[in-house]
Amino acid sequence: MLLATWNLENLYRPGGPFGPKDKAAYEAKLSSLAATVRALDPSLLGVQEVGDPAALDDLAGLLDGTWHTAVSRHADDRGIRVGFLSRLEPEVVADVEAFPPRLRPVQRDDAGAVAAATGRGLFAIRVASRALVLDAAVCHLKSKLLSYPGGRFQPRDEGERARVGAYALYRRTAEAATLRALADELLGGDGRQRDVVVLGDLNDEVRAATTQILLGPPGSELGTPGFATPDRGDAVRLWNVAPLIPAERRFSRVSFGRRELIDHVLLSHRLVGRVVREGSAGTGLPGGARALGLPSVGADPAERRGAAGSDHAPVWIRFRP
Repeated sequence: MLLATWNLENLYRPGGPFGPKDKAAYEAKLSSLAATVRALDPSLLGVQEVGDPAALDDLAGLLDGTWHTAVSRHADDRGIRVGFLSRLEPEVVADVEAFPPRLRPVQRDDAGAVAAATGRGLFAIRVASRALVLDAAVCHLKSKLLSYPGGRFQPRDEGERARVGAYALYRRTAEAATLRALADELLGGDGRQRDVVVLGDLNDEVRAATTQILLGPPGSELGTPGFATPDRGDAVRLWNVAPLIPAERRFSRVSFGRRELIDHVLLSHRLVGRVVREGSAGTGLPGGARALGLPSVGADPAERRGAAGSDHAPVWIRFRP
């Protein structure tokens, strides 16, 4: 089986303020996305930037066989949300936006407004086959690309840049803590016996503090000497599969010409034990022969409005059912 996460970049039906301007551009985008999903051939695909749930249904309709869609009820100011494309029928088990108890609201702008909820819902489903029962949570944490009052993408001065960067970091950190709380619920303190995956666009890299929050107790990371040594943390720990991705392909987006891995797949102890080691993880399409061909994005996401395909590469992991 193959699990994957992919930011679809502005998946809207045409005619609105954020998506393709006309039917032709929309059909070109759907065709490009569908070609990648067919080649990827996932059993379960977590998706981000679904601006219109009907557009995700349109995408599913272009795929071979029977596909199910499920999306979060909680969207951001642009209407984008997370969801799943699944070959197995999904059961929704959580759709979370409120910060967990004892985590206070965080400042979000110069006026002192605060956020007490994630910008986009954290969405979890359960899929079941004869071989396993899998709980999967998908997320899209606060972006590192900054926007300023009045629709600006450039600051008035460096003080404003620093403050707005801090507000974004506050929010991404709080969202990571909220996602970890959801992961705790799915793991139920029993990650040695439960198949759980947390995946999505974390908007930060492997060693970032926000990403590290999701792992749980330190130690036993893939690629370290402690990985093969059982300990009490295994019951609640999550493992990032990034070390299994070939180094030359360990990126999922290009920002200002710099490669970065900001889309991640994290597995419970039981599920990481099911990973097929040979060619087990990657970005783009399995096989690795074709270059990722990602565009370099800048400070203004509106520059790619209506572009075909996506500015992110899928990140995937293969495991034994």
